[in-house]
Amino acid sequence: MLKTWIQNAKNMVVFTGAGMSTESGLPDFRSSNNGLWRKKDPSKIASTEALNDNVDEFIDFYRERVLKVKEFNPHKGHYILADWEEKGKLQSIITQNVDGFHQLAGSKRVAELHGSLQHLRCQSCGKEYDSDEYVNKEYHCSCGGILRPNIVLFGEMLPQDAFRFAEEEAIKSDLFIVLGSSLSVTPANQFPLIAKEHGAKLVIVNQEKTELDHYADQVIQDKKIGELLQELDKELFS
Repeated sequence: MLKTWIQNAKNMVVFTGAGMSTESGLPDFRSSNNGLWRKKDPSKIASTEALNDNVDEFIDFYRERVLKVKEFNPHKGHYILADWEEKGKLQSIITQNVDGFHQLAGSKRVAELHGSLQHLRCQSCGKEYDSDEYVNKEYHCSCGGILRPNIVLFGEMLPQDAFRFAEEEAIKSDLFIVLGSSLSVTPANQFPLIAKEHGAKLVIVNQEKTELDHYADQVIQDKKIGELLQELDKELFS
């Protein structure tokens, strides 16, 4: 069924969540079982308040996250999606992930709803830097401002350009595939519904049930994302 829908799709959009990243070995930082979240309260340390009032702990926490992301790489599934985009089969990717693995694998049309740990920006002047600055323990901009990860912190709005792009892509889609998201975080979880409301087939691939499963045309829980994408790629393009 999914293979046929992909073959027939004119505007296929993929939406990825933490499950896409964990298959690369990267921990799910939002998980209550994960060490970083277990040691720190994210609402206190990953927030605008922490950046303003507790900057040393904020930087230590995010340097650890940047270093962790750099330990891992995109998996086969990331590269398959990039290849599908190059072939004209996949129109775009909407992601909740901040690891930047889609771009590292070669995807170009990506809406990063929560930003990226691959980049930093100055809190004062907005100048952007590579995250290697944190690796090298460089925490200040040339203007003297504090460098922060270019991600959405608690208390901040989603980046409007990414949000608008994601909304437009969801509206245009005729096949919308969710890969590895619990679909529990708003407003990101509205995009599958927007796609469905505009006539798209909705497929949800996740190891556990999601809040939107009853809206889906197909739910797949018994396959890993990379495994499923490799099977589909072989059937579609070999």
